[in-house]
Amino acid sequence: MNGTYFLSLLIFSPLLGMILLAFVPKTQERTIKLFGFLSTLPPLLLSLFAFWEYLRGYHLEHLAEKHDWVRLADFPFLTESTYLIRYELNIDGFSLVMIVLTSLLATLAAAASIHIKKEWKGYFLLFLLLEIGMLGVFAAGNMILFFIFLEMTLVPMFFLVGKWGGFDRERAAYSYLLYNGLGSAILLIVILVLFARAGTSNLALLKEMLYNPVAQAQLIAPISGEMRLWLFVALLIAFGIKLPIVPFHRWMLRVHVEAPPSIVMLHAGVLLKIGAYGLIRFGIGLFPDQFRHFAFWIAVLGVINLLYGAFLAFVQKEFKMVLAYSSVSHMGIILIGLGALNEAGMQGAIFQAVSHGLIAAFMFLLVSILYERTNTTTIDRLGGLAKVMPLTAGCLLAGAMASLGLPGMSGFISEFTAFLGLFQTKPVVAAIGTLGIIMAAAYLLRAVLNMTFGPSMREDVQALDMSTVEAVPVFVLLALIVAVGVYPYMLAKPLQAAIEMMLNGLGG
Repeated sequence: MNGTYFLSLLIFSPLLGMILLAFVPKTQERTIKLFGFLSTLPPLLLSLFAFWEYLRGYHLEHLAEKHDWVRLADFPFLTESTYLIRYELNIDGFSLVMIVLTSLLATLAAAASIHIKKEWKGYFLLFLLLEIGMLGVFAAGNMILFFIFLEMTLVPMFFLVGKWGGFDRERAAYSYLLYNGLGSAILLIVILVLFARAGTSNLALLKEMLYNPVAQAQLIAPISGEMRLWLFVALLIAFGIKLPIVPFHRWMLRVHVEAPPSIVMLHAGVLLKIGAYGLIRFGIGLFPDQFRHFAFWIAVLGVINLLYGAFLAFVQKEFKMVLAYSSVSHMGIILIGLGALNEAGMQGAIFQAVSHGLIAAFMFLLVSILYERTNTTTIDRLGGLAKVMPLTAGCLLAGAMASLGLPGMSGFISEFTAFLGLFQTKPVVAAIGTLGIIMAAAYLLRAVLNMTFGPSMREDVQALDMSTVEAVPVFVLLALIVAVGVYPYMLAKPLQAAIEMMLNGLGG
């Protein structure tokens, strides 16, 4: 842990698996799938070890890495003291939790990839590259490195959707590329403006230069209040596309429906959370005054997401679409918590990011099991599952309970704390938002009960229940969902310092 390159080892450890896979013949399906799964274990073990040591009192600052990387001496607008882009990695409790979530879901998604039917070698090479990008995003210590890792997720995700997805996979892949490319372009503009005027993209240095009158003298060019406002709005749009915030959500619906379920586990569980992470880390971290100014409208956008997603989920006939609109709705809870501008709201927003990551991965893992046996996820054609697949049907019901916020499961803690925070500061907005919680119970129970206890429409299908290999990741996720719901302090402790720092920046 005290080594200089621990974080780099954690992030890039899947590269070893990629190298080994390159030498495996592409026709050896079992060997490729085994290597692909085993390659996700090193980052999982390293992240769990770091999490355990942190809970025992280890200071994460000791893991920071900083190395000179790219020289920009040829650029005339940079002064002699600001000619470097540095390779900087550092984490706090918030980013450590997200790294653990990422590595865990990557391992479980690799296990769920047993259902991939073609070109396994290319699939796992892209899968591991995607994992490297996701891990790097949460450990990046400056905005340029964050952007590079973020773009590293874009390319493999495009091919994983476009090559291994469903019938309309190419449209979904290009929709994903177009929307996220636009969001990345806006984010890049913000980064370049800040770098050109401050000479650095390090988050701590940028914050110091923006708000410390003494440090402002180090700016290459001043950053006015109006410019800060527009930069914040640009960040809100960039990360709003990736979260997504309505009306930037259409691409996400297509990906949820067309991508392989194992990839949707990562998409819904991790990639959407990058939008929330960026909004918290950069929006609140660099522009707290502007965030506080927009807090009411951010909460309103959260309520719109919550209600819009819930109402449209209620009328869907395709279970994947129900889960897609459910994700839109539940991302609204993150915005609601952030808009509260208090400790309960912030904690609820981050809890929701983790909780939804676990629950969404859990539900799409079950979708993978169902589709493998029935070749459909249409609700009316999956009636009577409780008779032929009782274990899977029971897990579906448990997932629905977690998603609608049943006490004792992770969804309850995140929703309760987010709304508690909003009721303290904006009670009218919070009261309207509670309609979305009621609707969540309606659309989830409607879909799941019709699938489990409804009339059977597929008498020709004699589906077998989940196998042992499939059951292990299912029950690991279910155990974590219950564990967070019963003992939320396991997340609250590592997140506390990060939440306090955000509130201090906001003046809370």
